[in-house]
Amino acid sequence: MLKFTDSLTGEKTDFSPRDPGKVSVYWCGPTVYDAPHLGHARSTMAFDILVRYLRWSGYEVKAVSNITDIDDKIIARAAEEGTSEPDLAARFEEIFIAEMDRLNIAHPDLRPRATEFVDHMVSVIADLIDREMAYTTDDGVYFDVDKLDEYGALVNRTVDDLREGAGARVDVDEGKDDPLDFALWKAAKPGEPTWDSPWGPGRPGWHIECVAMSLDLLGDGFDIHGGGDDLIFPHHENERAEALGCGREFAKYWIHNGMVQVDGEKMSKSLGNFTTLEAMLDHWDPRALRLLVLQTHYRHTMEIGADALDGAVSALDRLDAFADRFRSANLGDSEPDGSVVEKFNEAMDDDLGTPAAAAVIFDAVREANRHLDEDNSDEAASIGCAVETLVDVLGLKIGRDQRPSASVNSDFDDDKIEELIVERNQARESGDYARADEIRDSLSASGIVLEDSSQGTGWHRS
Repeated sequence: MLKFTDSLTGEKTDFSPRDPGKVSVYWCGPTVYDAPHLGHARSTMAFDILVRYLRWSGYEVKAVSNITDIDDKIIARAAEEGTSEPDLAARFEEIFIAEMDRLNIAHPDLRPRATEFVDHMVSVIADLIDREMAYTTDDGVYFDVDKLDEYGALVNRTVDDLREGAGARVDVDEGKDDPLDFALWKAAKPGEPTWDSPWGPGRPGWHIECVAMSLDLLGDGFDIHGGGDDLIFPHHENERAEALGCGREFAKYWIHNGMVQVDGEKMSKSLGNFTTLEAMLDHWDPRALRLLVLQTHYRHTMEIGADALDGAVSALDRLDAFADRFRSANLGDSEPDGSVVEKFNEAMDDDLGTPAAAAVIFDAVREANRHLDEDNSDEAASIGCAVETLVDVLGLKIGRDQRPSASVNSDFDDDKIEELIVERNQARESGDYARADEIRDSLSASGIVLEDSSQGTGWHRS
């Protein structure tokens, strides 16, 4: 049975969806004021893998991830560039989606924009005011955290504990009754985009956006809500407070992925290691980043650096070499090996254990290669089919035809390597072993490893 570590309880718990056979998932998408970075990629890919595995497990999944297209940062960036907020948000939304496409991240079923749901947000805010969970000031509308007994449950802190640390992670505003109270509606300011509301023109606060979108699109008590663990407080805590304050059931399970470290330091602009995703993907095979994500448990901090990426590229070479060798063997259709699939499912069912699941795949590759070496066609076919099936479940495409040209770091491109292999085989057939050895040595010097078998000659980059 599938188990998750629920952020609300801190415990690994059996997954039981609201509706049998169906799963509803919502994760927080980007605020589109800048190019996406590695943290966006890690979080989005974590939920891509979750949705893929749920579908593989037989669930009908409805996946929703939003775009925050109105926010203080968007307003500031638009003013800085002398453009409009909608134009700026649309430009960076397009860039975000393009970079996610490079990572083979499937689009969510729905990608709502905050500005499309302002009327829904106003309705939720009005309900909170009617229930006396919120109050109005000259600056807007605020949620009263003292009115909700459960406030702080997602971070396992009391209101008093949180109040002691207020100021570091909440907006300070003299108009609020309490430093922890947070904005539901912000009164209009000169030069900012505004919408009409019963409390005057203004715009919604950040947290109310996700509440309105998730409940409207997935319904009360939807199954899974998540995002990066930097969103637990205040964003997700405040979302939960708003929904419960309306007397509505919110997410049944909370799933959060860990942060990204670049060369040993938490990724941040202030440290100067705010590497854009585009820059990384232009230099390394995008599949290497997916493999790194898979080899790090989603709840753990993920280390990214040149050494880690180079290691992932080498591991991909082994997978690519196997895929090409297996496909060229033409062993025919076969059912995936049941033992391999069972081990994979056991790993994934245990809190989405992708590192163990990836290890199952690499073990299966070694076993399938052994069977190919020994001409055990039936065993090689079933295990190879399992590998092909399971990498697809994880969104990892393998085979040399999946390599972007920009990722090739060698004196020889793939076409040239294939030409030299043909020339080497012809030299061997004609007895010119000196030329055959010369070709092998030349390729080896450039990091190309040849593998001869009864099925032919395969290769991979060392």
